[in-house]
Amino acid sequence: MKRISIKRLKSWMESDSRKPLLFQGARQVGKTWLLKEFGRTCFQNIAYVNFDKDESAKRIFEHDFSIERIITALQLHCGHAIKPGKTLIILDEIQEAPRAVTCLKYFCEDAPQYHVAAAGSYLGVASLTGTGFPVGKVDTLTLHPMSYLEFLEAMGEDAFVQVIQQGDWENASIYKEKLIEYLRYYYFVGGMPAVVASFVKNRDFFKARAIQKELLMDYDRDFGKHTPANIVPSIRMVWNSVPMQLAKENKKFFLSKLEKNARKSDFAEAIQWLCDAGLLYRVKRVSKPSMPLAAYVEENIFKLFLLDVGLLGAQSDLDPRSILEGNRIFTEFKGALTEQYVHQQLLAETDIVPYYWATESNEVDFIYQHGMNVIPLEVKAETNLQSRSLMGFCRKYKIPFAIRASMIDFRRDLTDTIPTKNNLENAEYKFTLENLPLYAISRIENE
Repeated sequence: MKRISIKRLKSWMESDSRKPLLFQGARQVGKTWLLKEFGRTCFQNIAYVNFDKDESAKRIFEHDFSIERIITALQLHCGHAIKPGKTLIILDEIQEAPRAVTCLKYFCEDAPQYHVAAAGSYLGVASLTGTGFPVGKVDTLTLHPMSYLEFLEAMGEDAFVQVIQQGDWENASIYKEKLIEYLRYYYFVGGMPAVVASFVKNRDFFKARAIQKELLMDYDRDFGKHTPANIVPSIRMVWNSVPMQLAKENKKFFLSKLEKNARKSDFAEAIQWLCDAGLLYRVKRVSKPSMPLAAYVEENIFKLFLLDVGLLGAQSDLDPRSILEGNRIFTEFKGALTEQYVHQQLLAETDIVPYYWATESNEVDFIYQHGMNVIPLEVKAETNLQSRSLMGFCRKYKIPFAIRASMIDFRRDLTDTIPTKNNLENAEYKFTLENLPLYAISRIENE
C-alpha cells in the first residue's frame, strides 16, 4: 500500500542537514511496515532491530556510546555490512531501550553519514523526555492512519487520486457518485492499515469490523499495561464517552457527561494519557480569530476526536447496512463521523493545526491559520448548505475568505452576509465562500 509519508521519508533521506529520524505514531498505524518498505525501495539493505522482541539488541547500547563499536555490533547482529548512504538502520520499538534513544544524539554529532530511523509509540517516547532524550538532535515525523486518498490508492483507484490531487473539478463532478461511494466505504473501514488490507483483499465489511474490534480491545489492554492502576477507570470512561460526546449538537467535551459531579482534576491525567498515546486529539476553542490563534486558546474548552473514523464507527457499533442506505452514514449521530473524517484528513494530508470557535448559540467547526489569514471551515454532512453560524462569524469578524466542506461540487462564490436589525451597515459586506467537496478536503491548502 502506498503511503503519503514515503515522500517525507525520501525528503529526509536526501536532506543535507539530516539528523537521526524519530518516527512516531499510535500503535498499529503502520510505522514498522513503512520504514521497511522505505528501506527496501531506497537503500541497498536494512539493518533492523526490534527492542521489544530482542533483549540482545538492547545490550549493544549498554556499554558506551562509541558509534564505531555500535556499528560493528549491529553488523554482527544483523549479519551484513552497514554502509553509510547505502544502509537504513531501523531501531524499532525504541521506547523499550532508553540508552538507544540517548545514542541518537551521538549518531547526530559523531556519525551523521549514517541513515538512522527510530520507530516508537507516542506514549513510550514521550515518557522518556527528560531522561537522556536527545533534544534538538533528531528529526521527527508522525504517521497517522491512512487518509482517504491513500485508501483510494489501496483500492486500485489511482486515476481518482490524480483527479483530486490535480483539482480536476470537471472530471470530479462527472465521477462524483463513485467518489462518494468510496467515501462511504472509507467512513466505515477507516484508515488503520490492517483493516484496509483486509477490505482490499476481501471486500467484506464484517471482516473489517472484526479487525477494528480487535484493535479496540488491544488499546483497552494497553490502558491497564502502561498506566497507573488508579487512573485506568478514568481513561476507560473518557475513551468510551467520545462517540456520545461527538453526537451532541454542541461537540464540546463535557466532564459532566462522564459523572454528575466530575472534576477536571479527576480526568485531566486520563485525557492527557489518551492524547499522548495518539488515540485522541484535542481541538481547542479560541476566543476570537486573531493571529496567532494559539494566543487566544481557551485551554479547558475543547473537542476530542478519535485517531480514526473507522474505529469511531466500530466503537459506536455502527451497522454495516448503513453504507447501503444512500448517504445515511454521513449524517449518523448528527454528522459526528463527517467532522471526525475532516479532522483526520487535516492531520494526515496537511500541515494545518485546527482550532474551533463557538458561542452559546453558534459554532464554526474548525478554524486555522493560512499565511497571515485566519480561515473558518464549516463541515456539512449533506447538501444542505444553510450556514448561519459561518455567515454570522464572517460578518462579526470581517473574514474575507471561508471554506465549506459538503457533498456538493466545487464552487467559489462572492457572498453577501446577512445584516442584523441593529447593524445594517454590514449589508454591504461580502466575502468569498468556497465549497470544497468532502472527498477532496485534502486540497484545502491548494485552493
